[in-house]
Amino acid sequence: MTTTSVTRAIADYSSSTTAASVPAVVRERAKLVIFDELCCATFGRSQPAGTLAAKYAATQAGQPEAHILGSGTYTSAPLAALVNGTSGHADEIDGAHVVGGHPGATLVHAAFALAEQQHAGGGDLLNAVILGYDIGVRMIAACGGTFTVKNTHHLHADFLHAIGAAVAGSRLLGLGASTYPHAMALATFQSNGLCVLFQEREHVSKAFCNGQYAFAGVSAALMAAAGLEGADDFFGGEHGLLDAWGDPDGARLATEGLGSDYAIMQSNFKFVRAGYPIHAAVEAGLALLQDERLAAGSIDALEVGMPEHALRVVDNRKMHNICLQDMLAVALIHGGLDLGTSYFPDALADERFTRLRSRVTLRVDPGLQAEQPNGRGARVSVTTVDGRTFSRRVDHPHGHSARGGITWADLVHKWRQALPAYDIDAIEASMRQLEDTDDLRTLTKLLGN
Repeated sequence: MTTTSVTRAIADYSSSTTAASVPAVVRERAKLVIFDELCCATFGRSQPAGTLAAKYAATQAGQPEAHILGSGTYTSAPLAALVNGTSGHADEIDGAHVVGGHPGATLVHAAFALAEQQHAGGGDLLNAVILGYDIGVRMIAACGGTFTVKNTHHLHADFLHAIGAAVAGSRLLGLGASTYPHAMALATFQSNGLCVLFQEREHVSKAFCNGQYAFAGVSAALMAAAGLEGADDFFGGEHGLLDAWGDPDGARLATEGLGSDYAIMQSNFKFVRAGYPIHAAVEAGLALLQDERLAAGSIDALEVGMPEHALRVVDNRKMHNICLQDMLAVALIHGGLDLGTSYFPDALADERFTRLRSRVTLRVDPGLQAEQPNGRGARVSVTTVDGRTFSRRVDHPHGHSARGGITWADLVHKWRQALPAYDIDAIEASMRQLEDTDDLRTLTKLLGN
C-alpha cells in the first residue's frame, strides 16, 4: 500500500464500521473497558487533577451536552471529554495497553462525551470505542511504538490517541469518508505532549494530557463536521504523520489487520493504584511473602529486576504511586494495596516503611530485557535477615491481556472497593446490556452524585 492511500484506507474503513459487524468477544471486551474507564473517571474526579480540570471547565461557557462523571454537572462535549479524560488518569488506576500508554483515558471519554451530545445509543458508543482503539494504537505502532516516540521525538505517545478519538467522533457524527482526514489532521493541530510533562510533581500534567487529547479528538470531529479544513492526505502527504514521526514500515503498520485484529483485545486492566511497571513487582513480592510465610520485617535485601524501559519509568520517582520503591515497601508491609486507601504521606512516618524501602534496589533483568524489552514483567528476589534467599518472576501482572481474560466479577470487586458510595451492581447491569441502551444519560445518572 502506498503512503498516499493509507489515509484513504483508514477513512474508508472507519466510516463504514458498525457494532453489529464486530465479533461478540470484541464487543464484550469493549464493554468491560468502558465500564472500567467510566469508573476510573468517577473515582478520579475527586483527585487533584480531576478537581482542577472540573474547576477550569466551570469557568468556560458550554452547553449542557455531556456529563462530568462523579458530579451532577453537564457541560459541552469537548469540555466533558477534557474533564473526564483528566479524571480518568488522575490516580493511575485506569487501563493500559500492550503497545503502551493509557488509551482508555482519552478514547473512552472522547467517545462517551460525543455520544451523549448526539443522544447516541450504546451500540454506537461500542463501535466508536473499538474503532478509536484500532486507529489510535495503530498510529503509535506506525511511529515506532511508545518508547521510540518518547526517546527519539521527545513526545508522549498518547497524543496520537487524539487521532483515534477524532475518528471515533467522526463515526458518531456520521461524517462521510472524505471528512475523516481533516478530522485527523485537526486533532494533531490541537494536541502535543512534550515529554517534559514527566517532570510533574503531583501527577497533574500527565493526567491533563489524556484529557486534552480527548478534548482535541472531540473538537476535531466537530470542526470537521462544520467544514474546517485539515489536510486531505494527513498520513502520507509531505510533512504528514509519516514524514514527521513515522517508522519505515509505518504505512503497513497503520492499516494491517483493520477489521480482523482488534486493538482493544490487547487492552490491560489495572488492579493497583500505581504506575503499571510496579504491578508485577508488587504481585511477585506479595506472593513470595505468602508462599514462603515471610514477614516484611524479616527482609534484609529486596532486589527487583525488570526491563530497562520499565525501570526508568518507576525508579525513585518523586511521586509515590509511580515510585516502585515506595509502593512495593508499602504493599509488603500492609499485605497488599487497598484501592480505597491512600498510604501517603502517613507511610513516611512509619519506621517499618523507612527500613524496608532502604533495602529495595532495582536493576535491569537480562532475561526480561531480552524476552520483553517493552514489557511490564518483574523478578523479585528476597534475602532474609537469616540469610535465606527466594525469588519470584511475574511476566504479566493480573489484568494483562496476555495473562488471560478479565471477568465482570473482577471489575465489580475492584470498584466496590474504590467507589463504595456508588451502586456498582447497577452500573454493571447497565453496561452488560449496553447494546440495548437507547440513551446513555440513563447510565450517566448512575455515575453522578
